[in-house]
Amino acid sequence: MHRFDYWLLFFRFWIDILNFGSVLHKGFRIVVFVKRNSFESVTEMGCCGCFGFSFMRKPKKVMMPGRGLGNHASQESLLAEAVEDEEGPFYNGDDCEFRSPIKRSEEILMYRMQHGLICREYPVKETHNLIRSEDENGQKMVNEYVRERKIGAGSYGKVVLYRSRIDGKEYAIKAFHKSHLLKLRVAPSETAMTDVLREVLIMKILSHPNIVNLIEVIDDPTTDHFYMVLEYVEGKWVCEGSGPTRGLEESTARKYLRDIVAGLMYLHAHNIVHGDIKPDNLLVTGNGTVKIGDFSVSQVFEDGNDELRRSPGTPVFTAPECCLGLTYHGKAADTWAVGVTLYCMVLGKYPFLGETLQDTYDKIVNNPLLLPDEMNPLLKNLIEGLLCKDPLRRMTLEDVAQHSWVIGEEGPIPQFLCWCKRVKLHGAESGGTGTDNLAYNN
Repeated sequence: MHRFDYWLLFFRFWIDILNFGSVLHKGFRIVVFVKRNSFESVTEMGCCGCFGFSFMRKPKKVMMPGRGLGNHASQESLLAEAVEDEEGPFYNGDDCEFRSPIKRSEEILMYRMQHGLICREYPVKETHNLIRSEDENGQKMVNEYVRERKIGAGSYGKVVLYRSRIDGKEYAIKAFHKSHLLKLRVAPSETAMTDVLREVLIMKILSHPNIVNLIEVIDDPTTDHFYMVLEYVEGKWVCEGSGPTRGLEESTARKYLRDIVAGLMYLHAHNIVHGDIKPDNLLVTGNGTVKIGDFSVSQVFEDGNDELRRSPGTPVFTAPECCLGLTYHGKAADTWAVGVTLYCMVLGKYPFLGETLQDTYDKIVNNPLLLPDEMNPLLKNLIEGLLCKDPLRRMTLEDVAQHSWVIGEEGPIPQFLCWCKRVKLHGAESGGTGTDNLAYNN
């Protein structure tokens, strides 16, 4: 049996088990408000923020600013986090909110993987043999990777910086215990393992210069360990250097926005909604390239239908239509979050922030957008278009890419010829027709 076939069987097995056991946890709900680190803490955390290391389906949280970015320095983080009860589950929500969209995403992903509908020239390496050891200096090793230091921790596990003994490069490795993931219930028929496997499947089908790259998955069926080996983005997050007294220079904000739009347009063209676009999921490399990370709450759709039922992202970046508890369109919600991110970059604060979760939602839905009179008129026009409360009138990413402020002196955002489009073009040139299903408009 091929290694990936085994992996799919493993995934299906646990989905079946969880569906069978869902009745045992039906109706359970517990929500506890606790404090969580602010943007200041993300800066101190370094590159761990690049992957937004929070693998549990993220509950609503209000990110209150710290010294670096914020409306009121005295405000602290407010997080509505589902915590484990003595009975075990982490589920926080109604059955109808979780079951259909999430499971549908995994069905689509498995279909794409089974039929080779992936957009990367070289597949993610899959390793099913794990050797945990030490090097000559007593440093812990995972196969070829030598541990250097821990760079972050989350609800599901930790992120550790390792260096490969083969190529000498550093990698950020997310480390989990499968038994722990299987105990954490995030929905009636899903555990944290479901979230992690969905994130892996999404990253396996993607390859773009503005998206954090998944290099290898280490899953030995004889051990309890599970590892995601990702490229290490040794840089900063996009709002670093921005604060209440000043934002980033327009030229820097423009450069970052162009990369964000390029990466997100690629995701949307491949029928993926990110679901949690925000500064600490947008990492800047040493050469200034922005990469989108953290696909732990991302969703997949097909046939152009991006309608979703719930928004598990971060409240201050949540679109107005998501605050109303109705269905919404994921691409438009992602675009709103881009607008909030741009606002944060240029003004060093959030456009809508309340003292409580509900207060924040009320302001997002009802308060007018306030922008400085002295702001560049083109930039003001762009932010107003992105933060239009009516999703039907909100700018699309295609509109953003063609906006005069975005084009600036650099010219249009370069078109990225992704792998599946190259396959389609090659098939057309050679007279073949069997590759059309691989291509998405990009």
